[in-house]
Amino acid sequence: MANLKTKTELYLKANSKTWDNTKVSLQNNSDGNGDFISSWSYDISEPTIEQLASYETAGNTEEALQTVLKNRRNEYPSIIDQLDDIYHNGIDGWKATIKTTKDKYPKE
Repeated sequence: MANLKTKTELYLKANSKTWDNTKVSLQNNSDGNGDFISSWSYDISEPTIEQLASYETAGNTEEALQTVLKNRRNEYPSIIDQLDDIYHNGIDGWKATIKTTKDKYPKE
């Protein structure tokens, strides 16, 4: 299930806006009711629960992509090691090294 921040960011993007911590705040009171928008000061309407729910699938896709990208970042060799790989093995050797990680964490 996509989190509220992701769905809110998608709502903002669909309305030509970007996330700004000074214009929106999310909160969770640990009362079992989950996250909610606690403040909103954009020049567009605050999204309804139904509007946010419509971003569930897109939110899941975005979160899955961010997980893949994070996993790749964590597993790629350092830039220094990548440059050394290119020097010793050429671009094709470097591509093979990078492809291993890309294949391990494919984009859906």
